[in-house]
Amino acid sequence: MDFDFPLRKIIHVDMDAFYASVEQHDNPELKGKPVAVGGGSKRGVVSAASYEARKFGVRSAMAGYIARRNCPDLIFVKPRFDRYKEVSQQVRKIFFEYTDLVEPLSLDEAYLDVTENKKGNPSATLIAKEIREKILESTGLTASAGISINKFIAKVASDYNKPNGQKTVNPEEVIEFLEDLDIRKFYGVGKVTAEKMYKLGIFTGKDLKQKPIEFLDSNFGKSGKYYYYVVRGIHNSEVKPHRIPKSVGAERTFFENLSSEIFMLEKLENIANELERRLKKSKISGKTITLKIKYSDFTLQTRSKTLPYYIADKELILETAKELLYQSSLENSVRLLGISLANLNTEKKEKKEKEEFVSVQLKFDF
Repeated sequence: MDFDFPLRKIIHVDMDAFYASVEQHDNPELKGKPVAVGGGSKRGVVSAASYEARKFGVRSAMAGYIARRNCPDLIFVKPRFDRYKEVSQQVRKIFFEYTDLVEPLSLDEAYLDVTENKKGNPSATLIAKEIREKILESTGLTASAGISINKFIAKVASDYNKPNGQKTVNPEEVIEFLEDLDIRKFYGVGKVTAEKMYKLGIFTGKDLKQKPIEFLDSNFGKSGKYYYYVVRGIHNSEVKPHRIPKSVGAERTFFENLSSEIFMLEKLENIANELERRLKKSKISGKTITLKIKYSDFTLQTRSKTLPYYIADKELILETAKELLYQSSLENSVRLLGISLANLNTEKKEKKEKEEFVSVQLKFDF
């Protein structure tokens, strides 16, 4: 196949166990030891885990007491987000030495389009290597990278040789790479979707590729088209230096479980205040309000309502959140509440991306 679409040279850089690695770097006594950033109490949650801790099954979003049960020698440290932001800014400064087309996904990862770059280097592979070396020299931390023709493949590839490694999927290797890929490694395929795919006989990219688009549409809705194209190496999403947020939210985890809606009203008011602050800071408003409820057994429930007009005012947010809270009875005591606003006014500015068939150009210097 020949590509009639200009191929890009995309790098996905992902810091290795970022929060935990920062803590180990700043406190040498933690090096080589299992470390979790977060709380180890019954109410605590793991925000990040070092690779030493991951060997024991400790993962982010895991309850602190479960993490400690899995790894009795686990060392918990409190998160220092100001420090993580400081290091993240150092890393991004390095990115901008090579290209202005940098799309941060979070503090610890970003896409870079180096098709045309400030160094005039035709090799995205060598650029990724240089960037990782500069990150190590500047911060003392390691990063991994994936390099390929689009964001999807670069993202998947960055996980291959972690930690402190990189993988390039050249244009001529794309189809074979995707066909051999375990369906669980497809970015956008979560645990529930993977289990559904297993039941449909889809275990690898090759299995997925054999399913017609009608089959995928009927079984996976809007995501069906996405799966149909990415398994063929087609993902035309550009690297966007200024990502437009899809939602803005705030949430709180409580020291003691709340068992009555009455006890939650004050908490919701505080959350609404914080959400209003974030909205005004970003000059954003939205129409869809979602109330997030996490119960004491860690099950999650969301309730949403879409208004006919944009809002950013805490009183209107709180009024709708209360309505959602009383919409139905609570299933258990509550450990976390959150409010988010989606269907934002920023979406009017975002152009819809067109999915197009693209074929592989074999002669492309990576």
